[in-house]
Amino acid sequence: MAKSPQNNRPIKVLVVDDSAIVRKILAGQLDEHPEIEVVGTAPDPYIARRKILALHPDVITLDIEMPRMDGLTFLHKLMKYYPMPVVVVSSLTEKGGQIALEALDAGAIEVMSKPGGPYSVQDMAQDIILKIQAAAQVSFNKGRIRQEQARPLGGGSERPLSLAKTTDKVFAIGASTGGVQALTQLLRRFPAATPATLIVQHMPVQFTTSFAKRLNEICEVEVREAQDGDSVITGRVLIAPGGKHMQLCRSGARYYVEITDGPRVFHQKPSVEVLFNSVAKYAGRNAVGVILTGMGADGAQGLWEMRQSGAQTIAQDEKSSVVFGMPKEAIALGAAGRVLPLDRIAPAMIAMARSDGLPDFNCSQKNMKAFEMPMV
Repeated sequence: MAKSPQNNRPIKVLVVDDSAIVRKILAGQLDEHPEIEVVGTAPDPYIARRKILALHPDVITLDIEMPRMDGLTFLHKLMKYYPMPVVVVSSLTEKGGQIALEALDAGAIEVMSKPGGPYSVQDMAQDIILKIQAAAQVSFNKGRIRQEQARPLGGGSERPLSLAKTTDKVFAIGASTGGVQALTQLLRRFPAATPATLIVQHMPVQFTTSFAKRLNEICEVEVREAQDGDSVITGRVLIAPGGKHMQLCRSGARYYVEITDGPRVFHQKPSVEVLFNSVAKYAGRNAVGVILTGMGADGAQGLWEMRQSGAQTIAQDEKSSVVFGMPKEAIALGAAGRVLPLDRIAPAMIAMARSDGLPDFNCSQKNMKAFEMPMV
């Protein structure tokens, strides 16, 4: 049961949105959950500031477009003077998707969509409860990747992550809370000839489009939101679209992805579990699986299936994870061949893709101690 980390009480939430209807809907849905207490609402950042100081919420939900001060400006100020977990609630627009990514850069823990189209109030209620529970677990001194943690992207004495230009390896990566920042750091370290990479990041519809476009601008590899039938080839990163599952398929020697609808798996769509199971089936020992920061158990069993099929597997360690949920579950199952801090995962993946790839160590206490990796 997710409670406030301070004293095992319900999670105190402040709802900040200029729409009285949205405030009423959000507060009503959240108050029905036994683990959440809505301590107040605010129609703009100025009133929100006063209520934060008076009510001391554990998490706030924050709209982007508001009067007197936009949500992004308020978020920057909040993170500078009174840092705390924030879940951004944004509209389903191209602009909103890009702004939501900027909000994650500014310090928001999660982003989600307001109801619209096939995305119902009931869908929103389920999603926002999970996101608030995840945000409440964040130790805020590791809520984002600090600049000093990032390795240089070029120059200096760092060994380049080079590999052969032809490879049949497939990288499969799953992430949730904190994954936007983690994936940004990870992919920026991939060279242009990195093996084909498939990613499931828990993210609402259309935000994945903006996320992929931004990564494509800053990475050496090609990054795009996956479309049904896309070829899985060296140097290309495919991100599962929000609201759809992505699976690896094979026709002869050709890998491609299939984008499908269907029920949520572990409360998620896209689901890491769906991707990992398909990679275990069609790529087997030619794959490397990685599970990053996130709440819940999505992908843990799938990573185990990958390892059983001969794939090499990695889980992010607790210290560098924003929420040590998904990696912890994978480690507990014995699905992770290696447990590594975020800044060591890209080099390990590249090494595994070479012909002299790293051995797949068992997750025993002896091995973890030998490699100075934290245990659960």
